[in-house]
Amino acid sequence: MSDGFDRAPGAGRGRSRGLGRGGGGPEGGGFPNGAGPAERARHQPPQPKAPGFLQPPPLRQPRTTPPPGAQCEVPASPQRPSRPGALPEQTRPLRAPPSSQDKIPQQNSESAMAKPQVVVAPVLMSKLSVNAPEFYPSGYSSSYTESYEDGCEDYPTLSEYVQDFLNHLTEQPGSFETEIEQFAETLNGCVTTDDALQELVELIYQQATSIPNFSYMGARLCNYLSHHLTISPQSGNFRQLLLQRCRTEYEVKDQAAKGDEVTRKRFHAFVLFLGELYLNLEIKGTNGQVTRADILQVGLRELLNALFSNPMDDNLICAVKLLKLTGSVLEDAWKEKGKMDMEEIIQRIENVVLDANCSRDVKQMLLKLVELRSSNWGRVHATSTYREATPENDPNYFMNEPTFYTSDGVPFTAADPDYQEKYQELLEREDFFPDYEENGTDLSGAGDAYLDDIDDEMDPEIEEAYEKFCLESERKRKQ
Repeated sequence: MSDGFDRAPGAGRGRSRGLGRGGGGPEGGGFPNGAGPAERARHQPPQPKAPGFLQPPPLRQPRTTPPPGAQCEVPASPQRPSRPGALPEQTRPLRAPPSSQDKIPQQNSESAMAKPQVVVAPVLMSKLSVNAPEFYPSGYSSSYTESYEDGCEDYPTLSEYVQDFLNHLTEQPGSFETEIEQFAETLNGCVTTDDALQELVELIYQQATSIPNFSYMGARLCNYLSHHLTISPQSGNFRQLLLQRCRTEYEVKDQAAKGDEVTRKRFHAFVLFLGELYLNLEIKGTNGQVTRADILQVGLRELLNALFSNPMDDNLICAVKLLKLTGSVLEDAWKEKGKMDMEEIIQRIENVVLDANCSRDVKQMLLKLVELRSSNWGRVHATSTYREATPENDPNYFMNEPTFYTSDGVPFTAADPDYQEKYQELLEREDFFPDYEENGTDLSGAGDAYLDDIDDEMDPEIEEAYEKFCLESERKRKQ
């Protein structure tokens, strides 16, 4: 018992565990209890290294880009799928498995570290080429722009040439000014019979009434051709044939306004095209004065009656569109003749809003139209010339005048009756500091009455707070 208590607690136990197979104990040829490390090293015979003792692996190569021109030696290995964030296979350092590292010669590790690895950047191949064909959006047809300058000789029939030009104007309305002259010259050489002129009128009419966005362009085209087509057969010139075609549709207005949805839609397109014709078709009188066609003015009045007589939503919407388009011009023309047709139309609109079973949105559109007409169709009176303009005859006389403010913040302009008094008060108030410029230069002399009243002393509380602020700033600066 006494022998067991002579040694210190834990002597010869904790140290022997970390020695592995060469430590104390029966397995490793250990010494008696209490032997120190020096004594063990002195009495222990040299032993060969156990094959299981692992050598430290070589240092991992730095992950830096190797110099250009260096070659990389990577042993062939099966490809494995890369995970996100992992290094490519070429840049990963080679490391032997732990079980076989002791079998790798030292010189191979040194040679592997001596040879840097090269990462070859992939080359992106572009499919763009300077010889690529010109790009055109889908649905674009360039056949007309390539052949219209040659006239209608390249087309089998005149109708195909005209239809191609109309489609071209629909897609590119901005080309009207530059190409309409060439088109008219070509038609003068091709349209030589009554049937050809009648076919030309029908093509333009169908294009203007079947495509809503072409109604304005179609009216401009009709106006230009009515003045520049030289053919005038016995059946009538271009304008006369066009008005005859419109009259054919006009005579069935009552049936069309009551028809089915498709019939009403075609009728509405005709109504809007006739409104564009009234605005754009110019008729030169004997004295050279340009006027509008009175027959179209009468026709539009009757078309509005047909639409309001059948107060369906689409009929009322078409009437609103027509009045927004031509209301101001129609009212001016009726006033010149002493007619009150616009007043009757507005009264009829108010009756429709009260009595008709139309939708709430359509009623709102009708009320907005009445409001637009009450504001003179949104028009602003033309300003008079500079010599003739006065506050009495020009409502925009004070439009560009600046706005000033009184001492109470009330705005006033030159149009106010007491403008002179308020403006003089403003001048006196702005002259409150007459001796100071914008840059702060003091232009006043000694003994200035205003400067004498200024008290340079600080309030006690402000002075105390300022001193405290200075001390705190000095303390923070020294830290």
